[in-house]
Amino acid sequence: MAKLLFDPRSLPIDAIAGEPGLALERLNAGWLRQRFAEQPEWSPEAAETSYAVRADGSPATAASVLIALVQRPEGLSLVLTQRNADLTDHPGQISFPGGRAEAYDASPVETALREAEEEISLDRTHVEVIGTLPDYYTGTGYRVTPVVALVTPPVTMQADPGEVEEIFEVPLAFLMDGLNHQRLSIELPSGRRSFYAMPYGTYYIWGATAGMLRNLFHFLRA
Repeated sequence: MAKLLFDPRSLPIDAIAGEPGLALERLNAGWLRQRFAEQPEWSPEAAETSYAVRADGSPATAASVLIALVQRPEGLSLVLTQRNADLTDHPGQISFPGGRAEAYDASPVETALREAEEEISLDRTHVEVIGTLPDYYTGTGYRVTPVVALVTPPVTMQADPGEVEEIFEVPLAFLMDGLNHQRLSIELPSGRRSFYAMPYGTYYIWGATAGMLRNLFHFLRA
């Protein structure tokens, strides 16, 4: 099992990003559909790392994740999972449903939908894909395409015990508020690493997941 080189929870907070939270009128399904249809000019967050090529010279492995926004009566909420502690990549971490692309996947969107069905039993008939965000490169050698979608209840989700320890939801308004975005860093043998964290209750959202959420934040506030 791959182990973390450090515990991000033990690090001091370098800074709070601090941008104002998204206005309420931007936190609804209709506005999000329009935003992805219009595609305004914006700049993604500089990734914590940009590993387009692995250490052995091979290209990063294509993967997709589903940023699933459930239309709850109290507002949109984001579906996240806690990965099993015995997985090879990102064990025990908070992540979006998703995984590597297979040869039979017709597109990154298809990869995201298939993985969500496999990991959390999310029936795609409840899912409306509204767009994608720029690819995100991870230090573990993946090129991840974030696929953004609206989910219409009633919907039942069940974790695949082989991959997912827990499924939970976080209010989109919490995640789209710069006051909840922490910046941290650490010196590693490979060099200095900086990343974001967005702690929510007992859940510690950080790394690539937080980085992709920062890009969603920049896109929606542009």
